[in-house]
Amino acid sequence: MNAFLYLNTVLIWGTTWIAIHWQMGDVPVLASVFYRFAIAAVLLLPLLYISRQVQATTRKDHGFMMLQGVCLFSLNFVCFYTASLTIASGLLSVIFSAATLFNAFNSRLFWGERPSSEVFFAGVLGVCGLGLMFWPELSRNGFSLTDLKGIGLAMLGTYLFSLGNMISIRHSKRGLKPLTSNAYAMIYGALFLAGLLVITRTPLMWDSAPRYVGSLFYLAIVGTIIGFTAYLSLVGRIGANKAAYATVMFPVVALSLSTIFEGYQWSLSSVVGLLLVFSGNGLILGVRLPGLGLLRKIIKASPAPD
Repeated sequence: MNAFLYLNTVLIWGTTWIAIHWQMGDVPVLASVFYRFAIAAVLLLPLLYISRQVQATTRKDHGFMMLQGVCLFSLNFVCFYTASLTIASGLLSVIFSAATLFNAFNSRLFWGERPSSEVFFAGVLGVCGLGLMFWPELSRNGFSLTDLKGIGLAMLGTYLFSLGNMISIRHSKRGLKPLTSNAYAMIYGALFLAGLLVITRTPLMWDSAPRYVGSLFYLAIVGTIIGFTAYLSLVGRIGANKAAYATVMFPVVALSLSTIFEGYQWSLSSVVGLLLVFSGNGLILGVRLPGLGLLRKIIKASPAPD
């Protein structure tokens, strides 16, 4: 079951970067993010009530679900969407892969869970590998002030995502399943976004183009309802540190699609980076790959990071 949830998370969220790119256009970022989570919330919560799968919740649960809505279903995606206007989607997905390290840090900070050496080294391997994969693009474009602002927003969005993971752990410890907590949190996230729309006087524009509408419903139903349920179920089963390593695999899926549809050109650094990503993935999941046995012995001989 863990492998099924992990594969679903990687495949679904690995494809959402393209859908987010297709959301960019005449519709303001804030409006597009609001549409996404409003649609997801309106579909999910009534469905749970009809099927009688909504769990009983307390006022305190709703307080944490409000925080989860802000961190996981609204403000973090405002950061991601805005960052995608100024930096390449490949770089955005590289930054998002830092969720593995943020989760390790936040798990220690909020839950006192000391990350294992495997989690730490797998995260380092994954981030280094992704850096190599996208180095040709970075060196070609260089860094400008606009790029740095985009990177800052992407980092903020990733850290908010990690905080949402920590709240999900709290729900899991309380016995709340992701379907119930997600449904309420999406409602709160959509209400928070509606408030931002009013405060900023952002117009609710609409794009009737098939690409915009199709990508919006894909993000709302597949990327949000199905993707977040699979991912947060994985967090509850194997922990936030290991579950977040799925984020390191997203750019691999995105690159594969880019190769087919956009003519992405592979280089030596891209291939080496991909091998590092797979090595880190195999390390954290316990997969037997050539050379990983020796690496595990070296890691076990090393002290776990504080």
